[in-house]
Formats: sequence, C-alpha cells, structure tokens
Amino acid sequence: MEETNTISSQQYVPFSLGEELFGVEVSRTREILSLTPVTKVPQTPDYLLGVINLRGQVVPVVDMRLKLGMVAGAETEDTCIIVVDVQVDGEMITVGAMADAVREVMDIRSDQIEPPPRLGTRLNTEFINGMGKIDDQFMILVNIDRIFNSDELVLVQEAAQMEGHVAEDELVEA
Repeated sequence: MEETNTISSQQYVPFSLGEELFGVEVSRTREILSLTPVTKVPQTPDYLLGVINLRGQVVPVVDMRLKLGMVAGAETEDTCIIVVDVQVDGEMITVGAMADAVREVMDIRSDQIEPPPRLGTRLNTEFINGMGKIDDQFMILVNIDRIFNSDELVLVQEAAQMEGHVAEDELVEA
C-alpha cells in the first residue's frame, strides 16, 4: 500500500504588535477597520479600550499589546482594528482587536508550522496554536478563543451591552 503525504494549508491574517508577527485564522476574521474613535467604558481592565459602533452593533475593542502583556504602543496610520469572532461557552462574541498593522492574507502549509514553544510552567502559551515559519521569520499563530478566558469575555460582553443600553437611552432622549 502506497503512503501519501498530504500537506494542507490554512489562511491567516498576519498582524504585528511591535516587532512580533502574529496570525489569526481568516475564518475567524470578519473585517479589518481603520482606527476609529473608541467610546471608553468605565471600570474595565486596561486592555479593554472601550466599544465601537459597527453598523449598529456594539463591539468591544481590546488592545492586543496590553492583553498579551506587552508595552502599549503609539497609534500610527497603520494601526487598525481586526474584527474577530471569539467563541466562549458555545456562543460567538464579536470583538475588535487593535493591532499595530495588518499584512496581506497568507497561506501557511502544515509543514511550515512548528508546535508552540515549551517555555516552562510560569508562562502561559496555551493561546498559541503553533509557530508558522515564513522565510526567516516566525509568525505566532494564535488561537483567538484562548486569548481570553470566559470570565474576561463575559466582562467584555457586559461592557458592550452596558454601552449599548446607554447609546439606546441617548437616542430616546434625542
């Protein structure tokens, strides 16, 4: 019997945070937005910048640098918001992820992906699906569902709902 080696590929949206390159699956990405004004929501974690109105839907926006324990960066003309669907407890939540820049969609073959690094027990790498090797650079392939724990997503969702009610109240008063 002849053995066949099949090499599959998957598409990723590459985005940068500082000097690091990350990738999120195209299938989880709704759209890429230019940086737009974000409405602050009081008493939320530093990484939760606030919410935006995306065609009538209130979408929480997270600074991915802060969420991943990096230093906040300066906003530039390349800064953007990647709108992604995150699954928590069987429900999809739409979240905006602020990144320094986005590149063109890339196909990454399975033979270009290394397993996540083992960095000991003190560093949480469970949000990393693997390391995509593109030329001489690594792209950290993120599992967007694991970047947030369910408690954080509930907080993000509640903040979005709270802001949505405030916006509705403002419309009624107008």
